[in-house]
Amino acid sequence: MADTTGTATPDLAVENGEDGVRRRDFINIAAVGAAGVGGVFVVIPLISQMAPSQDVLAESSTEVDISAIEPGQAIKAIFRKQPLFVRRLTDAEMGEANSVATGSLRDAESLDDRTKEGHRDILVTMGVCTHLGCVPLGAADGENKGEYGGYFCPCHGSHYDTAGRIRKGPAPTNLLVPDYEFSSDTVIQVG
Repeated sequence: MADTTGTATPDLAVENGEDGVRRRDFINIAAVGAAGVGGVFVVIPLISQMAPSQDVLAESSTEVDISAIEPGQAIKAIFRKQPLFVRRLTDAEMGEANSVATGSLRDAESLDDRTKEGHRDILVTMGVCTHLGCVPLGAADGENKGEYGGYFCPCHGSHYDTAGRIRKGPAPTNLLVPDYEFSSDTVIQVG
């Protein structure tokens, strides 16, 4: 209240904000701070539940032991729920693949583009035809390897050579080479 001289009393001066923070300002700051802390406790579980689960993380990479693969043989493995072909090429298969002019191929890649330095005899490809996603034959003994000695897709007749390159049929591109590294001379880490 104002006294008779027209000056404000000390209680009124604090209420009008003349001497520092008002009680209402403190309550507003406290409420915003509490809402911020509460928001963090809501957002963290929301974000963490969007992270991949442990089984998905486990499938994001695959180790393949290639020590038992003899030259000319291939094995099938699974990578991200899809077939993975690992083939150890013979000298004749590598020579045949290298003798093809890359300019004559639909999807021009050399064997060196599709293999790793120091391990040119190991070809790692996804076992999925690039036409409509069928699984080509040729990785197991006795299977039809197609006209070029690599892989043959029985669904629509795509023929791949020993380097997994499309040579005949409706497939638009070569068999996909996934990201992989040699963790040792006999183990490949895919993914």
